[in-house]
Amino acid sequence: MITTTVTNPAAEVISQHDFAEVLLNNASSQKSLHATRAFIPGDVICAFGAGVTQSYPTYLTVQVGIDTHITLKPEFLQYINHSCNPNAFFDTTRMGLVCLRPIQAGEEFSFFYPSTEWDMAQPFVCNCGSKDCLQLINGASHLTVETLSRYRLTDFIKSQLRQKLSL
Repeated sequence: MITTTVTNPAAEVISQHDFAEVLLNNASSQKSLHATRAFIPGDVICAFGAGVTQSYPTYLTVQVGIDTHITLKPEFLQYINHSCNPNAFFDTTRMGLVCLRPIQAGEEFSFFYPSTEWDMAQPFVCNCGSKDCLQLINGASHLTVETLSRYRLTDFIKSQLRQKLSL
């Protein structure tokens, strides 16, 4: 296995991990997680666990139940940003970060926030640049079934969607 360190003059590496590194964008001061090796669809990029479990969402938590939100362990996973064309998925049933499409060394990891969040603590206007960008990201409860069907969703979000459709 060959690993590489991302070289980008606009960003600096602030921490290195087994399969990834956290970069700080010097212009925006935003942090992001980038692969240091390639992954193929279906690869479990890494296992994760729950740090703190709480009954309310924050911008750093992942929802695993109605009133259950977790911080991620290892903590550097919190730097995986949103994309409407994600390359990774947080499988909260198996507690593994899964590759959705080929990821090359140097590529930023991204996930679709509504795949884990029913209602988000801090909705935002997306600027991911994807041709299918949804613009406003505020949780799965605010999206149509048709839109959600294009994404891999956690078992929790699927159960919430089934419940919503049966009302």
